[in-house]
Amino acid sequence: MSGHADLAQLRALVDHVISARAKAKGHDDLPALCKRLGLPQPPSKEGNTKAQRVDASLASCLDTDLPAVAEAILDNEALTAAERNDLQDALWAGRPHIPIPARARRELSQDLDLSNHIRYADRFMALLDSVWLLEHDVFGEWATNEPSLRSEIARHVIRFPDDWSAETLFEELGAFEAPHPRFARFLEQLASATFLPDEQAQRTYVEMANRHLQSVGAQLRHDGDQDGYPLFHLVGSGRGTARGPRNLIFATLGKPDIRFTSALDNDIEIAERADQVLVYDRPIGKDGLRWHELRAWWQESRQIPQGEDAGKALYDRMEACLPTNSPGQHNLFWLYHRIHRDTLDDVPALLPEIWIHWDPKSVRARGDNALTNLRMDFLMLLPGGHRVVLEVDGIQHFTRNHGTEPDSSRYAATMAGHRDLTLRGYEVFRFGHDELRDRQRAHPLLTDFFQQLLNHSPQQRA
Repeated sequence: MSGHADLAQLRALVDHVISARAKAKGHDDLPALCKRLGLPQPPSKEGNTKAQRVDASLASCLDTDLPAVAEAILDNEALTAAERNDLQDALWAGRPHIPIPARARRELSQDLDLSNHIRYADRFMALLDSVWLLEHDVFGEWATNEPSLRSEIARHVIRFPDDWSAETLFEELGAFEAPHPRFARFLEQLASATFLPDEQAQRTYVEMANRHLQSVGAQLRHDGDQDGYPLFHLVGSGRGTARGPRNLIFATLGKPDIRFTSALDNDIEIAERADQVLVYDRPIGKDGLRWHELRAWWQESRQIPQGEDAGKALYDRMEACLPTNSPGQHNLFWLYHRIHRDTLDDVPALLPEIWIHWDPKSVRARGDNALTNLRMDFLMLLPGGHRVVLEVDGIQHFTRNHGTEPDSSRYAATMAGHRDLTLRGYEVFRFGHDELRDRQRAHPLLTDFFQQLLNHSPQQRA
């Protein structure tokens, strides 16, 4: 599920934090503060107060840049827990998230045994601190004359663990009513080795949680390793796969010549004509593969100096692999980057000529056991493990003899491959070539399509 960020609220929260920081600094410190947080440079101090300069800087900040500023504040500024949570909630509201209904939350809490977690009491309290508000206010118990939630948890969960059940703890934390992204963060942190450094205990918790999450189309998925422990992320289980991709072979100018350098570890190497194949072999996180990550990989792997435009070089290399006889594919690729030119860093990378299957033998040599649709036109890796394939179908998909005769067997093979990909957890969207042949006509069609694809959850599309 994806919501819409409340930009007015986000701007007000950013204003609150920036204004407070500006009061504690001198006029000469403001340009560095704004630069660190990604804000436009403030006007000159001549004739302006610090508040006026900061207000002018924030007013010049575009709505599209506000999320990045909020992220910079969260990364660089010392915030109170309330400031942190308010900013996170406003920021996360506009991002794809997995909805976990209150009933599933409560039933999960009723089944949760906290004994493994509270063996690491300091880590467990740090976990709760990273997600929830454990103090009444900045004055704590002295001002309210009531025990803080922190001290109550220390007493009733840590020192006397039979006092509170996990359900009671969830109730006190506000977990049953919390926004979906915050509850998702809580579930992930409960599975994290940072707070539970015991792999068997991690897996016991994840197995229990997944029994309750399965019914609402979600799961905690093993998504790589961190410091030798398994790493788990909450993903939707209605679409997508249980595993993260290991190797992305794309933008090929011919069939790749692949060999395993380590069959045990699934390490591959392009034996010949490596310059004609791109292989992205970095871990894919829960946010999928975004353009800025692909560009960073290209820049580092090709040792391109920071001052040079690595993105343009990567775009040109990928465009070069597109078939010359398919204007529709060229238009889709060009328009995707055109439509998202102002937000390109944060949208999923569009990978052309992606190898979904690979067989060292030819289809003719393999015969009846041959895999169909080895290579697809485009792949996108979206948040939550969701893999989206885009195909531009020309007449070769359902005709023979250069399009002069219908060929039902070719059409059947295309549809069989489509079904196979869907059953494997991919979402496949097909465009007729004529829809995309004319760039001006294709522009509104693709604008609407990508807006719906990227702004709605896989559960909603399913």
